[in-house]
Amino acid sequence: MGLLDNLKDDVVFLRGALRALKMTTPIAKNPNRVFPLVLDELAERYGDAPALISDREQFSYRSLAARSNRYARWAQREGIAKGDAVCLLMPNRPEYMAIWIGVISAGGVCGLINTNLVGPSLAHCIDIVSPKHIIVAAELAAAFATARPMLKSEAKIWSHGESVEFPRIETEIDDLDDRPLTAAERPTLNIEDRALYIYTSGTTGLPKAANINHYRVMLASHAFAGVMDTQPTDRMYNCLPMYHTAGGLVATGAVLINGGCVVVREKFSAREFWNDVVRYDCTMFQYIGELCRYLTHAPPNPNESKHRIRLVCGNGLRPDLWDDFKNRFRIPAILEFYGATEGNVNIFNFEGKPGAVGRVPWFVAHRFPVAVVRYDVEKGQPVRDARGFCERCDPNEPGEVIGKIINKASKPGNRFEGYATSAQNENKILRDAFAKGDAWFRTGDLMRKDERGYFYFVDRVGDTFRWKGENVSTGEVSEAINGFPGILDANVYGVTIPGREGRAGMAAVVCNRSVDLAALHAHLRAHLPDYARPLFLRIQSEIDVTGTFKQKKVDLVKEGFDPARIVDAIYFNDTQSGGFVRLDPALHQRIEQGRVRL
Repeated sequence: MGLLDNLKDDVVFLRGALRALKMTTPIAKNPNRVFPLVLDELAERYGDAPALISDREQFSYRSLAARSNRYARWAQREGIAKGDAVCLLMPNRPEYMAIWIGVISAGGVCGLINTNLVGPSLAHCIDIVSPKHIIVAAELAAAFATARPMLKSEAKIWSHGESVEFPRIETEIDDLDDRPLTAAERPTLNIEDRALYIYTSGTTGLPKAANINHYRVMLASHAFAGVMDTQPTDRMYNCLPMYHTAGGLVATGAVLINGGCVVVREKFSAREFWNDVVRYDCTMFQYIGELCRYLTHAPPNPNESKHRIRLVCGNGLRPDLWDDFKNRFRIPAILEFYGATEGNVNIFNFEGKPGAVGRVPWFVAHRFPVAVVRYDVEKGQPVRDARGFCERCDPNEPGEVIGKIINKASKPGNRFEGYATSAQNENKILRDAFAKGDAWFRTGDLMRKDERGYFYFVDRVGDTFRWKGENVSTGEVSEAINGFPGILDANVYGVTIPGREGRAGMAAVVCNRSVDLAALHAHLRAHLPDYARPLFLRIQSEIDVTGTFKQKKVDLVKEGFDPARIVDAIYFNDTQSGGFVRLDPALHQRIEQGRVRL
């Protein structure tokens, strides 16, 4: 690529970066202007223009603000003080956003709970933030019931929807004032105050609750408004979970703050995706890599080329799928990005470079210090040289991505806000990386950076892997398997399947007797979300460990799930039969050819 092409890329990058800077620079200069106040301004400006719409309900800017004000007064009436947590367990819908905006307006902190969780995992996510109140959608009452006996938190429980056991919160707020909070009612809030808990699995163990302060809420909405150059004429199609940053803050806030409309769908459907996009006249959609893969592998839909999409924004679109996705669906522009919910590394691919997660050109490297350091897979730590410092990777050499932590009021985006449980923070900080006393945020992701500064995702470090767009913690899965009678030990890891994003879960288990696979399957359904349940089981006589009794995974990962290479019995989690079935060469071939539903 020549100098002219490099200059063109730099111009495209600068335009995108300057739009983002224009939107985000005022945030730190106006520290008391938090998102609920922005919503009040939007309601005044855009009034009855549609803000959030779905098949279930619709809010204009004015009615969204009014609904949020009622929830704020409910929170105040219930004595929710500044910093008190309220957990929200609810599927995607416009009401979801009204609730958390109302809670943070009153000074509370809203914990956005993954709706796939059940049992111990769900109880853990609730307990680590010690909520005073829990709001549970009626359709998730059964899932909540599996965790309730395990809860240590003494929270008041509310139902959103019909319930015979808990008070209905939407009935409670009906008579409350929906006008903007008065100065006397509104607590003193600034961008440093905590607003949300958004959960991330991290690299090991159960999910962690990332601290999201009001600055990060403002940053996610305003930065991406600049990045995507959103306009009042835009309509964003959002079928990503609203308990995650992408679906709950980026896809919604970035469009709302410039007067556009967000179309909310409860769950992604490959069959209905393009029908919805055309029916609602959407101009953008937010994606994750798995969504794009499902669409590309779906049968043709007449509406897939009749849309008005001008831009798609997201992360995880792999290089081998990029061109097919863009060309088949006539996508004018793909804006891939990389960012960690709790971290300080944010990279954007403004140029549309296929397969790249983003770029940090040399002329902005000082403002956004990001490095790729050599990583020892066996030790699970970055490599240190003779002086004890980290080693930067050569161009195109995979390593762990880290971002420099700068604790200055003028650079809030370079900080690491940490987790609700402070003891979990230190594992994400790399100290003395390049100089004594420095500190860097560990993303837990392996990437390579080419000569022009483009970053390409390689894999997750540690024990966590991605499947169906979610991070899977092998520790959490092992704990669930080991809790089943007859299981002596379990070694959980991820294996690759041709044509599939991420890695599928596989567990090598040792049993003290013949295990009831049907009962084990039911046990895992009760204790793990769908994406975390192992797709393959390998029955072994013993678990291979190191001299320090750490489980060995490298050889297991290499062997994968091929019965022709493995003497142990292997079982497949068959969605059609609803249980584990013996994996033979014929079934293995069908899985590798993509002819089996996973």
